[in-house]
Amino acid sequence: MRVSWKELYESSMNCQDCQLCKFRNNVVVGSGNMNADIMFVGEGPGHDEDIQGLPFVGPAGQLLTKMINAIELDRKDVYIANIVKCRPPQNRVPLEEEALACIPKLRAQVALVSPKIIVCLGATAAKYVYDKDVRITKDRGNWKNKKGVWIIPTYHPSALLRDPSKKYDAWEDFKSIKAKLNEI
Repeated sequence: MRVSWKELYESSMNCQDCQLCKFRNNVVVGSGNMNADIMFVGEGPGHDEDIQGLPFVGPAGQLLTKMINAIELDRKDVYIANIVKCRPPQNRVPLEEEALACIPKLRAQVALVSPKIIVCLGATAAKYVYDKDVRITKDRGNWKNKKGVWIIPTYHPSALLRDPSKKYDAWEDFKSIKAKLNEI
């Protein structure tokens, strides 16, 4: 069943489908162009995102914005969401039951945005969107078409902040994203 943006936001704000609701300051649904050709999906909100109620606003988000700009797009041109909408304690990886509780909301977002491209930022996003057996170092940069949507996993910007040696590969992925967008 297709839901409206209003219904999605209301169900998200009132969600108690997993234990993450106990720890949140804000639900972080998503932001950006609700009709974007490109949708970025991360793992979950961090501290800054939980405080502001917006995805990718901390240091990793600032890097993501620079990466988006580097392929001649603006953040307002894309839609950004996460696997889970509430911050896991100490920014840990979401537990499987937490991710599975939130996946219907992400699917609703994908249906509403109807992107041509989904970029999975990091292993957690790739596991739930691209392939459950994904290995980010092996599979990053490889395109897959699912139900008419092109999907590519790449490194999470926070991984690039921790290990700058991965930036070259991430840049190659972003050039591929730009080329795919121009192709379709």
